[in-house]
Amino acid sequence: MNHPIYLDYNATTPVASEVAEAILSCVTEAYGNPSSSYPLGRQACAIVDGARRSVAELIGADADELYFTGCATEANNLALLGVARALGSAKRHLVVSAIEHPAIMEPAQQLKREGWSLTVVPVDHYGRVSVADVEASMRPDTALASIMHANNEIGTIQPIREISEIMRRKGVLLHTDAAQSVGKIPVDVQTLGVDLLTLAGHKFHATKGIGALYVRRGTPITNILFGAGQERGLRPGTENVPAIAGLGAASRLARERLPSVEARLGAMRDALHERLHASIPGLQLNGDSNDRLPNTLNLSFPAVSGRALVQAVSDHVAASVGSACHSEADAVSGVLAAIGCDGARAASAVRLSTGWPTTVDEIERAADALVTAWRQLARP
Repeated sequence: MNHPIYLDYNATTPVASEVAEAILSCVTEAYGNPSSSYPLGRQACAIVDGARRSVAELIGADADELYFTGCATEANNLALLGVARALGSAKRHLVVSAIEHPAIMEPAQQLKREGWSLTVVPVDHYGRVSVADVEASMRPDTALASIMHANNEIGTIQPIREISEIMRRKGVLLHTDAAQSVGKIPVDVQTLGVDLLTLAGHKFHATKGIGALYVRRGTPITNILFGAGQERGLRPGTENVPAIAGLGAASRLARERLPSVEARLGAMRDALHERLHASIPGLQLNGDSNDRLPNTLNLSFPAVSGRALVQAVSDHVAASVGSACHSEADAVSGVLAAIGCDGARAASAVRLSTGWPTTVDEIERAADALVTAWRQLARP
């Protein structure tokens, strides 16, 4: 079977061979429960500990600040709800940006239903929050701000370091959803200055069903699930050792690739943009042309529906009209609406995202397929 050229790496990534090998070893050999005291259990526990160190090293954290979760959505919920539960009634004001993923927006809305105040900070037409606007949103009862590191649809990177400096002066905790940035650009919790950070394994060549939450030592947080004492009591449930081992392998691989990954991803993205721009008059870039993920290209194709274009090329190119978490919905992307796109521009948008395996030949063939389909759909 000839598979379409894959250009939806922001939705998910193929599992790396090194990751698959680590997982298979746990499935067939190191299958013990990490809480068991006999050799098989100790072996599994050692694998979990090793993976924890590898993931922590990738983001500049200490191993005891890293907690494994079932996915980034769970990590985001744990960050927001766990901090809220730990603080009790002391402070009950939360700040988020207007382009957060539903995994942030929904727990934020849940806190609002529970009596918290919620401020949604707008973004500019590049999708970037203003540091001054974030500072202006602070109140005496502000407990936590959650601003994503990089947007999943348009790739815009937020000024997290500058925001964290304000948060520290104000005594406010800062969480960032880095699911899209880890593995594509350097992510260091000390440089960013965040108190909590979320990452997702399947965004950088591990499997789906594994995520992690960094919690800076001393940050108030409590569990939102109840059970035994795994993950030092913060995330109960028997550890998914194969997936955790895979995340550790993916983290080691990401560290090896970091010196060259930005240039490689960016070269493929820019080559695709150049070929499309040369053949499609009126093509528009959505988001920031500079401060964005090196692999992300969100384009509005004139005179066509983005969904129709994606469907027309689906046998040749795998792309999306927005976040895979809600790309089947007919509603205009909330991210594109937040950056000021009108209905027509938003409806004609397509997200194309390159990955480490993307080749020049794939870029050329994908561009040809997209141009051909656009011409057919835009024909009067």
